Amino acid sequence: MNSNSSTAAPRGAAARDMGRKQARPGAPKLRTDGVSAEARRQAAAVLEVLAGVRTPAEVAAQLAISLTRYYIIEGRALQGLIAACEPRPRGRVRTPAGELAALRRECEQLRRQAARQQALLRVTERTIGLAPAAPSARGGQKGGKTRRRKPRARALVAAAVLQEADAPADAPADDDPSP
Repeated sequence: MNSNSSTAAPRGAAARDMGRKQARPGAPKLRTDGVSAEARRQAAAVLEVLAGVRTPAEVAAQLAISLTRYYIIEGRALQGLIAACEPRPRGRVRTPAGELAALRRECEQLRRQAARQQALLRVTERTIGLAPAAPSARGGQKGGKTRRRKPRARALVAAAVLQEADAPADAPADDDPSP
C-alpha cells in the first residue's frame, strides 16, 4: 500500500479550492424593516410552536391572546408562507402605471401616423387635381345653418370680469358689458 496516497497534498482543482472559504448555509436573511414589534413577536412564537419548542397554549399565554386567536394567527402565517412559495412570473411585472405609459406612447405614435397619412392624402389630392374633401359639420348639426357667433371684444369681457370683482355683493350685476 502506498503511504503517500493518504497524506499527499491535493492536486489540480482541489488545491485551488482549498484556499477559498466554503459557502455554508447560515441563518436566512430576513428583512424586518417596516415590521412592527408585535408582528415579529407573533411570527417568532408561531415558528417556535411549529418547531416543537413550545405548545400553542404556552405561546397564547405569552402573547396574552386566546388559544383560538393564536390558531387564527398561525393559519394566516401558513397562508403567507404558501403564497410566498408561489413561483414568481419571469421578466418584468406590468404595473398599471407602466400600462398607462405604454398606452400614452402608442397614442402619440398613432397621432403622428394619422397626421402623416392626412398630409399624404392632401399631397395626393393636389397631385391628381381632386378638390379637398369638405370639412364635416361641427357640433353634430346635419345640413342645417350654422349659427354665427356674436363678435365680442376681449377687452370688454375682461373689463366685465374686473367690474364684477369690484362690485359689492349686494348690488345687482349688469349682465351685458357691451355699450
